[in-house]
Amino acid sequence: MTNTTAAPVRELREFHDLDRLIALMTGAEKHAPAAHSTLDALWVLYDKVLRVTPDTVDDPGRDRFLLSKGHGPMAYYAVLAAHGFFGEELLPGFGAYDSPLGHHPDRLLVPGAEIGSGSLGHGLPLAVGTVLGLRAQGLTDPQVWVLIGDAELDEGSNHEAIAHAGPAGLEQLHTLVIDNASATHGWPGGIASRFGSAGWAAVTVDGRDHDALYAAFTTPHPGKPLAVVARVEPKS
Repeated sequence: MTNTTAAPVRELREFHDLDRLIALMTGAEKHAPAAHSTLDALWVLYDKVLRVTPDTVDDPGRDRFLLSKGHGPMAYYAVLAAHGFFGEELLPGFGAYDSPLGHHPDRLLVPGAEIGSGSLGHGLPLAVGTVLGLRAQGLTDPQVWVLIGDAELDEGSNHEAIAHAGPAGLEQLHTLVIDNASATHGWPGGIASRFGSAGWAAVTVDGRDHDALYAAFTTPHPGKPLAVVARVEPKS
């Protein structure tokens, strides 16, 4: 019997193809700006930083990426498809009743997804727990990344996670904050200062500059978790 389903191919696509992949996802999506704000950062992470592939999604030594900003997953799905985690033929069904690609990612349905997400304030605490779980198993090499939106910092659960991770020295933990000026509250010195005051290493970069993003993602931070604040255009 001939298998008519083409297997995904890793790194088949390039960054400039992501707009086409996103355009395949139609329907009543209400969070397109939230998705596009993450596009560049997600691409750089998956293309140059994260040590996880379609072949290693179950490897205990893989890096973990947690999308807390799961209410706008179109860019995430496009990047996963571009890197071969699933075929792009799934994209046009986005949000449909029988599609695995829901308006919020489901870790049981989306290949490569580590958590089900979308409710604000959950991802960073889950990332802290993931690092603690890895440590308990003696797995100190896998890196854990979580992407949150700046508006999620209105949620107290995130501040509890920030307050714990710094003093605990969770060096495996990396938080990427997409700053599109959506947060209700601010901090003197900007978002990075909030993390820095809790013992994190923290940097702020242009969220559309791939070289700057890569440099920030690979910043040495011995003994500390790392926060990267990626500033993009304000949400309209």
